[in-house]
Amino acid sequence: MDLKSPAENINNVTEFIFFGLTQNEELEKICFVVFLFFYLAIVLGNSLITVTILFSSRLNSPMYFFLSYLSFVDICYSSVTAPKMIIDFLDEKKTISFIGCIAQLFGVHFFGCTEIFILTVMAYDRYIAICKPLHYTTIMTKRVCGQMIAASWVGGLMHSLVQTLSVTQVTFCGPNEIDHYFCDVHPLLKLACTDTYLIGIIVVANSGMIALGCFIILLVSYIVILVSLRSRSSEGRQKALSTCASHILVVILFFGPCTFMYIRPSSDFAEDKSVAVFYTLITPMLNPLIYTLRNAEMKNAMRKLWRRKVTSSEKAKI
Repeated sequence: MDLKSPAENINNVTEFIFFGLTQNEELEKICFVVFLFFYLAIVLGNSLITVTILFSSRLNSPMYFFLSYLSFVDICYSSVTAPKMIIDFLDEKKTISFIGCIAQLFGVHFFGCTEIFILTVMAYDRYIAICKPLHYTTIMTKRVCGQMIAASWVGGLMHSLVQTLSVTQVTFCGPNEIDHYFCDVHPLLKLACTDTYLIGIIVVANSGMIALGCFIILLVSYIVILVSLRSRSSEGRQKALSTCASHILVVILFFGPCTFMYIRPSSDFAEDKSVAVFYTLITPMLNPLIYTLRNAEMKNAMRKLWRRKVTSSEKAKI
């Protein structure tokens, strides 16, 4: 199938209608409260991590540099879908314009893929810190860390452009009801009037292989780390494992659902929406808890930041 240019596509659809997570009105009211709490927790928790790292002189290692960007991306990623979903719980008709849908699709894949690359970079940082500690400061310089973050953003942008441009090649001429709570590739391809076989392959190759490929890299890196820890003392082994445990948990929570969603062709699985909630809302909400509860340095930095704020407020009143 030859891909058409957007100019050759004649779309009769100007807006899409979401089915949402549920069509039960009573359940929607409960979901509104629950997911509003989730979203506020995401914004406040990840903002706290970002601000703490930014204003703490002690949290200046590459690990915290990457963590600050991960928290920022989590806020952006959830903000692409959560506000619209929360508002839709109170709306009888859940609509989104065609342009708005394409913009949402771009944002989901841009920030989602950027997060995947940042998590992979964080695994590389832990590998160097544990397996090559004597060379860590010479390898993980500020310049190298900055280049890795820049590459993550560029990689996310390229991935998202491929996904978005692929969907804009599709003609929508009939049904406009999406059985989802946000615009994603698979739900949109189900509404296409044209053959989407080739585009479906591109989507799986692009999204699925990135998620699976990065997950395999992460898996191998942590296997190497665990093997190398056998020669360490029990104290050194425990300290190294504590620094990796949080990251491993986040990787499993994020990559598991993503790989499930994008490594396979378009399908009618009813659980797709529930799985999507997990990686667009639940994981970004849990990240601040995972990274702070197990991290004494982060908790101490937060306490100092709070004391500094309280002291400044008291001085301002005098």
